[in-house]
Amino acid sequence: MQTKLLINGQLVKGEGPAQAVFNPALGRVLVEINEASEAQVDAAVRAADAAFESWSQTTPKDRSLLLLKLADVIEAHGEELAKLESDNCGKPYSAALNDEIPAIADVFRFFAGASRCMSGSAGGEYLPGHTSMIRRDPVGVIASIAPWNYPLMMVAWKIAPALAAGNTVVLKPSEQTPLTALRMVELASEIFPAGVLNLVFGRGPTVGSPLVNHPKVRMVSLTGSIATGANIISNTADRVKRMHMELGGKAPVIIFNDADIDAAVEGIRTFGFYNAGQDCTAACRIYAQAEIYDAFV
Repeated sequence: MQTKLLINGQLVKGEGPAQAVFNPALGRVLVEINEASEAQVDAAVRAADAAFESWSQTTPKDRSLLLLKLADVIEAHGEELAKLESDNCGKPYSAALNDEIPAIADVFRFFAGASRCMSGSAGGEYLPGHTSMIRRDPVGVIASIAPWNYPLMMVAWKIAPALAAGNTVVLKPSEQTPLTALRMVELASEIFPAGVLNLVFGRGPTVGSPLVNHPKVRMVSLTGSIATGANIISNTADRVKRMHMELGGKAPVIIFNDADIDAAVEGIRTFGFYNAGQDCTAACRIYAQAEIYDAFV
């Protein structure tokens, strides 16, 4: 079981206190993982900042090819990742394998394609002899904080648009369900240049806070509670960091006059309880596709 952080292309043991990771279905400890120290958080951000100079200048074609390679690797390790997800979340193995793994691979393929379609456009002719243009440039280092309910899926939605846009990432998965993220970054470390993707493990106050408040982090992406989002926004307001927040979401339902009411009710009932009710699919799909636009200056 992979339990190490990824910093600048190297798998390293956390230097902070150990945190127990549970199988909630059995109430049993799966493994204990050491948190990142504040020095390791700093090292991860600085590695991402150093890698940004070259990664941001790679062509969309090259970024696309690496994202496609990661999608293939995730599919190849689908059974292993689904077993980790099932054990760590307590969800059915069949749901993780058949519903989530194909969708996760598809997220990376979607953004691999999107990276090749993000062209600029003419803004108009405002002065004689001058042409105004819209140019999309990557933001820089993005701190991505993922929730516990769909650990690997949410990691994919976090890092795929950021990397596709030419940004570098420091990822903090939920300290409750980190196992698939830890394994995925191990696989990704053999694909992406060192420092492009980093992972730090730990709780919000000890790891999340120094990560989002790091001066070299240019953008924070969080899926989580309203309280956590409000805390991050207020604590970083003086530096005006770019934010992408999906907070307290729960799948909204809109039923039009021509809908099949029986089918709508059946669907709402089914997905109201799917994944133990911890599902915000409608909101998060919009969120994931919008994030690539926010990852540009």
